[in-house]
Amino acid sequence: MKTSLLAAASAAAILLSGSLASAADAPSAAAPDLGPDHYGAWGVDLTTGDHMVKPGDDFFSYAEGGWYAKAQIPADQSSTGVGWTLRNRAQAQLRQIIESSAAEAKTPTGQKVGALYKSFMDEARVEALDAKPLKPDLDKVAAVKSLPEFTVLMGKTASGFGKTLFGVGPLPDPRNPTLNILGLGQDGLGLPDRDYYLADNLKDKKAAYRAYIERTFAMIGYADPAKTADAVLAFETKVAEASWAAAERRDLLKVINPMTLSELQAYAPQVDWAAYFTASGVTVKTDLIVGEKSAVQKIAALYASTTLETLKAWETFHVVNQASPYLSKRFVDSQFELSHALTGVQALKPRWKRGVDLVDGSLGEAVGREYAARYFPAEAKAAATDMIKNLKAALSARIDHLEWMSAETKAQAQKKLAKMDVQVGYPDKWRDYSGLSIDPADLYGNVERSAAFEWAYANEDLNKPVDHKKWGMTPQTVNAYNGGLENKIVFPAAILQPPFFDLKADAAANYGAAGAVIGHEITHGFDDQGRQIDETGKVRDWWTAEDAKRFQAEAAKFGVQYDAYEPVAGFHINGKLTMGENIADLGGLLAALDAYHASLGGKPAPVLDGLTGDQRFFLAFAQAWQRKVRDDAVKQQLASDPHSPAQFRVIGPTRNVDAWYAAFGVNGGNYFLKPQDRVRIW
Repeated sequence: MKTSLLAAASAAAILLSGSLASAADAPSAAAPDLGPDHYGAWGVDLTTGDHMVKPGDDFFSYAEGGWYAKAQIPADQSSTGVGWTLRNRAQAQLRQIIESSAAEAKTPTGQKVGALYKSFMDEARVEALDAKPLKPDLDKVAAVKSLPEFTVLMGKTASGFGKTLFGVGPLPDPRNPTLNILGLGQDGLGLPDRDYYLADNLKDKKAAYRAYIERTFAMIGYADPAKTADAVLAFETKVAEASWAAAERRDLLKVINPMTLSELQAYAPQVDWAAYFTASGVTVKTDLIVGEKSAVQKIAALYASTTLETLKAWETFHVVNQASPYLSKRFVDSQFELSHALTGVQALKPRWKRGVDLVDGSLGEAVGREYAARYFPAEAKAAATDMIKNLKAALSARIDHLEWMSAETKAQAQKKLAKMDVQVGYPDKWRDYSGLSIDPADLYGNVERSAAFEWAYANEDLNKPVDHKKWGMTPQTVNAYNGGLENKIVFPAAILQPPFFDLKADAAANYGAAGAVIGHEITHGFDDQGRQIDETGKVRDWWTAEDAKRFQAEAAKFGVQYDAYEPVAGFHINGKLTMGENIADLGGLLAALDAYHASLGGKPAPVLDGLTGDQRFFLAFAQAWQRKVRDDAVKQQLASDPHSPAQFRVIGPTRNVDAWYAAFGVNGGNYFLKPQDRVRIW
């Protein structure tokens, strides 16, 4: 299925779409809690802190420790905090839109929304069907008689249920970013990351996965589920051994490996690549970009040396695994048992929320259009757009005043910043869903048709000019992103709400929260990978050699800081994996602080509730990262996610900002850094 396929494809890695949120922040269920319309009297809830903690010892606890001590993570969530409040609010709002469509939709698209939701909510029908919807897909796997036939079957999973060893998808050509080209990379794993197969401290997760595989085979009637599960897990473990680590995969220069189709065929001859691409529905007109080059070669060799029986069992498992959310309760419950083991989540979310998630993922811009019309007023879009302009101006001024950067490199950086496109709230043009067929009595078929529709949409611009107006997120997504090779930044409507952004809040609060978010996405264009992309989106070295050395030296210092952080006993942050997000956090915070100061127009900041402007700014920044996460979810994040856990997205940047020390009179403590040890990048 395309969604899981691209998650592992080099195409996704090369897009370099730095985003704000982590995997641990993915939407889930919660008790209905729409949260306050406003936080405190001026944008920050002052009741959440623990002022028995000194700011220099732990600024996250100083700002949010009181809340953290009392917070209870809902049984069906992996974490809780202000981000969840916004997600739960957006989900409740989407429910209203979707259920009204189900009851009285008058437009064809609205009728599709209602029909898809109805098909999911018809639990009695789903239970009665049980495993029957699987039969056509499982029969296709069973009918395969040779490796060439399996290659074709694997390619077809791009638009339906099933798994592939090689992710494919379009991306802007890093050498000529005006044109979409095909990307190819490693795939094939069912666990979140290769470390889950190889690391000793994640053995319990691997065991839970193996048990889930065995349960799956037992539920569909395999003769020897245990033996088959062992074979599938052994195969995936070998794939993991061949795969690149997450930190290595985000190295932009390593994942840009152009090859013609004939060169790829010679490099990894065990796969009939022409047949694979044809089955996937993609065309290689010139060359393609191979991401994890050595992994692709090793996995191709492994593929050829693995028995057809094991490959078919592996594919069968993944068809069932991907289809399980749309099957009867026994399949849903079995999959949830694995989710519990991986993330610590205690309860399955209610069916209506799972139904809303399905509609949101399948008809996202259809419901997003109504969401934006209802919940994102024009004045909010105008104010957010102005703030973004102010943030770009602040970063521009910071670039001008950098002591370590030469005039030559500064001029190139300013070019890129000036040309960075800004998109706010919702896309300028909306998707057309008229080609998607939805049947209120066919949940399984609806999901497969939606997957095929999404795959076709993703590939319609392959070998054609890049469409910069296409969004990678919906308006109702509580997140934001930097488009990497498109040199654009996107801020969906759902994140531009309290406590991130509030038209009635104090400027310090808005700049500390929303301003830092905006600055984060802008800075992604200049993080350790983004700095290798120019104003057009082309990957090229626009730095002087000396400036590059200075940048790398400061980045290395930053990495060492994060390597030392231990969010869960025995599990450290990987400073290399999280480098880009950490740099974006620091650069965004600094730019936002400068923009806040500029917004005062030369006047002193007012003192509110005894707090200076800078104190309010930093407290708002900490409030935006208010989060409590289950330990298992943190472990998953540390293994696979380029974002640091929330408390270190507060502590890590602030301890490198001189103004934070001045604001709170910090002259010592657990996280105190001498001025010469503070990282100076953007």
